[in-house]
Amino acid sequence: MTWDNCVLESVLAMSNVTRTTPSSPKVPARPPGRPPAKDMVWIPGGTFVMGSDHHYAEEAPAHPVTVTGFWMDKYLVTNAQFQKFVKATGYVTFAERPVNPDNYPGAQPELLQPSSCVFVKPDRPVDRGSHYNWWSYLAGADWRHPEGPGSSIKGRENHPVVHLTYEDAAAYAQWIGKELPTEAEWEFAAWGGREKSEFAWGDELHPNGKMMANTWQGEFPWENLKTDGYERTSPVGVFPANGYGLYDMIGNVWEWTTDWYQEHNQIKQDSCCGTLVNPRGGDRDASYDPQMPDVKIPRKVIKGGSFLCAPSYCRRYRPPARMAEPIDTSTSHLGFRLIVRIQQSGQT
Repeated sequence: MTWDNCVLESVLAMSNVTRTTPSSPKVPARPPGRPPAKDMVWIPGGTFVMGSDHHYAEEAPAHPVTVTGFWMDKYLVTNAQFQKFVKATGYVTFAERPVNPDNYPGAQPELLQPSSCVFVKPDRPVDRGSHYNWWSYLAGADWRHPEGPGSSIKGRENHPVVHLTYEDAAAYAQWIGKELPTEAEWEFAAWGGREKSEFAWGDELHPNGKMMANTWQGEFPWENLKTDGYERTSPVGVFPANGYGLYDMIGNVWEWTTDWYQEHNQIKQDSCCGTLVNPRGGDRDASYDPQMPDVKIPRKVIKGGSFLCAPSYCRRYRPPARMAEPIDTSTSHLGFRLIVRIQQSGQT
């Protein structure tokens, strides 16, 4: 991760900047032309404080970052949209393919079937020290069958597509002519112009009792009160948009980014001016899980939290929150949205 001329890039980036404030969202700067595709909104370039020193350790340290303006999908990619891609290309997702046993030496045969990770709500309190008490690696689970065999996406065409690995999301992006965002681009956009608030919409999780995102209400993982109206995913666009007009940046499903995962304080910061400009995350070889030294599966940063995030267990329904996801792993609470950078769209 290097920048040949930090000062020059800073000047160029800051020529189209909207600085975020803790009070009210800023109206985005004038877009550089028409949207490159339907349902995309302009995210102005800006300098903001990325990360947080007041929550989970992996979010620290907070540090200044500048991103150049870009276009972003208003909505998460839906089942209907992904289905069009599959029909047009014949694409088969990672979860639908037989697993190559050479890539997973010693794996039990039943774990080599086409499978994906599904949240299964316990019927009673369980030990929250082990996520295996609510996650199941389920044969036959995939984007068409979100809860496994017998389930379907019928009636959920406008829900976010899930059970996709990074490779699957990148394949869709290439087909449609867009890109996945970096962590910095995603986090800047998620604030919607309201940086330094506790949440993307203000300082209260449920202001005046209003549900602002699809998250978990009740004692996780056995009690879901469904105060927000949903047990699992929700249709895109149901909850209020942020200041940039983006929906479901928080909650519903986690979102893939292009960045290799590293702790913020371990990522190279080759910056001559104190502010990172358009950072691209860590190094691939440094993204492996240090708790599993014998498993060399690189990990990407995912953002935004999901319908499983709860005050009683996982307060990751905030823009700075981040997690590491192995690139070969798909789940029932992970999706994506895409961006178009101005160079990519031909706009200047």
